[in-house]
Amino acid sequence: MREGDEMPEKGSVVLATAGRDAGRLFVLLESSDGEYLLADGRTRRLSHPKRKNPRHVQMTALRLTPQQYAADGRLRRALAEAAHRINDTQPE
Repeated sequence: MREGDEMPEKGSVVLATAGRDAGRLFVLLESSDGEYLLADGRTRRLSHPKRKNPRHVQMTALRLTPQQYAADGRLRRALAEAAHRINDTQPE
């Protein structure tokens, strides 16, 4: 998370900016003790979320409802739709 960003909420869609998962979208499951727990439903499932330093993620304006990340399959679909929305709004 960059300076000046608001505090993230559960269900926020974030973009990883560092590490082997840089450039991939995740949903924020929990925020505590200076780290985030993130899942994407594919390599990082809801049962084994990724711990990530807040400095290594970028917040997006998108949020998912609890129903959208209730299961790994639903989460994969929701993040794919979020990726399309983000790509459609970015200038070329």
